[in-house]
Amino acid sequence: MRSVSGTIDINFLKEKARAIRIEVLKMLTEAGSGHTGGSLSAADIVTALYFYKMRHNPENPKWNERDRFILSKGHAAPLLYAALAMTGYFDISMLKTLRKMGSPLQGHPCSRTLLGVEISTGSLGQGLSVANGIAIGLKMDNLNSRVYCLLGDGEIQEGQVWEAAMTSAHYRLDNLCAIVDMNGLQIDGPVSHVKAIEPVAAKWNAFGWHVIDIDGHDMKTIIDTLDEAETVKEKPTVILARTVKGKGVSFFEGKVEYHGIAPTHEELERALKELGG
Repeated sequence: MRSVSGTIDINFLKEKARAIRIEVLKMLTEAGSGHTGGSLSAADIVTALYFYKMRHNPENPKWNERDRFILSKGHAAPLLYAALAMTGYFDISMLKTLRKMGSPLQGHPCSRTLLGVEISTGSLGQGLSVANGIAIGLKMDNLNSRVYCLLGDGEIQEGQVWEAAMTSAHYRLDNLCAIVDMNGLQIDGPVSHVKAIEPVAAKWNAFGWHVIDIDGHDMKTIIDTLDEAETVKEKPTVILARTVKGKGVSFFEGKVEYHGIAPTHEELERALKELGG
C-alpha cells in the first residue's frame, strides 16, 4: 500500500475497492439474496481500512495487538467477506457459498463460524456498545490497538447508539473510531423521511466526539481522515462518510429498492461491464 518513500498508492486502493465491489456483486447474485446498496456504498471505506490503515494479520487472526473492525451494520456482510477473502483470511472461492447451507458466510457475520469476524452483528444499534467494551479492554491491557466501528445512517436512529456514544466520550476512548455510512437510504425509504437524523454532525459533537465530515468515496480524503483520527487524544472520533447507495453501478446508485435485494444474472452482467470485471 505504501511505496518505499512512504507515499500512498491511491490507485492501488481504488483498484482494490473496484475488485471488492465485483466480488460483492458476484456472491450476492450467486446467493440470490442479500444487501446490495449498503455493501457497495461502504466499499471505499472498508478498502481503506483493510488495505491501508488497520494492523491485522490473516495468518494470525487472533493476534493480540491487531486493530479490531466491528461491522455494526451487519447486513453489509458481503462487503466484509470480500475484504477478508482478498486480504487472505480464506480462499476467495469460498465467497460463492454466501448464505448457503453449512457455509461460514452467513447472512450476517458470525464470529463463531469465521475467523476474522470480531463479533457477530446484525441487530442494528448494538455495534458501538460492543466497540466500547473492546476499546476499554484494550486500554486496560495497555495495548495500542484501535477499534473501528462501521454504522449505517439509518442505524443511528436507534437509541442505544446514543447511549453508547455518551459512554465512548465519558471514558475518553481515543482508540475508538466510529464511521457512519451516510448513504441517505434505508429499507423503508430516505433516512430523512423515516426519522431525520440531521444535524448529525452537531449531535455527535454535542456528545463529546471529534467529528469529521467527508466524501466517503474520495480515497485520498478517507485515508487522510483515518490518519487524523489516530492523532486525536482524550476523545473518540466519528467520521461521517457521505456516500451513495449502490455506488459503482449506475443503475443501482441512489435506488432504495436495492437496499435488500440481490442483482439478477442479467443485472450482474451489466454491472460487471461498468466495473470492468
